Amino acid sequence: MTDKQTHIAVLTGDIIGSTQLAPGDLTRAFGALSACADTQAEWHGEDLHFTRQRGDGWQVRLARPAFALRSALAFRAALRCEGKEFSTFMAVAEGMAAPALPDGNLNAASDPVFIDSGRLLDQLKTRYLSNEMRHLDTGGIGAAFILADYISQSWTPAQAAAIQPMLGPGEQPSHSEIARALGKSRQAVSKALEGAGIVAFWSSLDAIEEDGAHNV
Repeated sequence: MTDKQTHIAVLTGDIIGSTQLAPGDLTRAFGALSACADTQAEWHGEDLHFTRQRGDGWQVRLARPAFALRSALAFRAALRCEGKEFSTFMAVAEGMAAPALPDGNLNAASDPVFIDSGRLLDQLKTRYLSNEMRHLDTGGIGAAFILADYISQSWTPAQAAAIQPMLGPGEQPSHSEIARALGKSRQAVSKALEGAGIVAFWSSLDAIEEDGAHNV
């Protein structure tokens, strides 16, 4: 294992209204988030080390910071698939960090980027009344997060289920393939994707990730 630091993003989350959820519902929420993190390991080229924090909090380590918005949207979709009442705050910061510890527990991480992400989460929960996800960046990426947050907050479970498999990088499944997997009609899936804003999200993600690749 090397001690060389790398540029990463840290996403710190907190389930919204967790005290109003039944214990079984909270378990479902964390199960959905953990499964989404497992899926994203292929996107980032390494484990996200999904870690639960302070009861209703959670955190992941993103090896490809340019994918931060894609990852946040995927987590939102995974959670919203469980029901309209499921949501989470998400705060993202970027910076240099040492490799994850062998046990994968991010609670022991102390690099500044982890601290920055946690502090932004605290601000998000108290200062930004209508925002549920933010990026510490105050430029274009930060603005994209604010707009993406506004649009995706209105996703229905049906829209989230349709858009979730479309958020992975690379070749996308067809509407017919998603329809078969969900047991829905192709027309219903197409309508859900249009309502979820898939075309606008694809354009935004492509622009952000192309810019991020140039800055590596």
